[in-house]
Amino acid sequence: MTPERLEKIRAVLNRRQADLTVINDEVHKGRNLAAIMRTCDAVGIDHMHVVEPKDGYRSYRGTASGSNKWVEVSTYDSVSAAIREVKSRGMKVVAAHLDDRAVDYRSIDYCEPTALLMGMEREGVSEEALALADETVVIPMMGMVESFNVSVAAAIILSEAQRQRDARGMYEECRLNGALYKRRFFQWAHPQVARFCEEKGLDYPEVGLDGEIIDGPGWYHQKAREG
Repeated sequence: MTPERLEKIRAVLNRRQADLTVINDEVHKGRNLAAIMRTCDAVGIDHMHVVEPKDGYRSYRGTASGSNKWVEVSTYDSVSAAIREVKSRGMKVVAAHLDDRAVDYRSIDYCEPTALLMGMEREGVSEEALALADETVVIPMMGMVESFNVSVAAAIILSEAQRQRDARGMYEECRLNGALYKRRFFQWAHPQVARFCEEKGLDYPEVGLDGEIIDGPGWYHQKAREG
């Protein structure tokens, strides 16, 4: 590993925000999910939550410009399960949805642990999800159309979250706990070995200050002997 790559990985990990995330409530177009994932990476989100559409995904041949390598994704059968998960981590759920209680998206404090909830392309956030959301926000519109594309709306709101957190200095301190930081570093620095370990149920090998596996040949030889 080059010193430049090591520095880049550590710099990005040091800015990751463990208490900011997105829940996609049955977003079914692949290009929208890819775009939201790319935005998550850009603003420093470590983990995204996806509620799988009941009618399946619309096919898409594009990519997230490699963002799927850097953002962990958890999938769920129901939005209630996804919301329970983020709330168990102490996050408030902010739904992007126009209703009687909706406020301007810029008035929310995103420096608090926050999960942004985005709804399906046409139907928007489901009634089930709205009943569980803590707050709803809206992006003011000045034209004839009623709303932005879901991935564009997510990018606008997450950019405000980034702005607030940057102004508060939240990107200047590492916000991942030690175990998660170590895990992410290994997954990013040694993706093939990480996949091998996960398939075999093995702990990741230790790495040195240079980011390389300590005694890599010896570790590989030992695992090969163990079968």
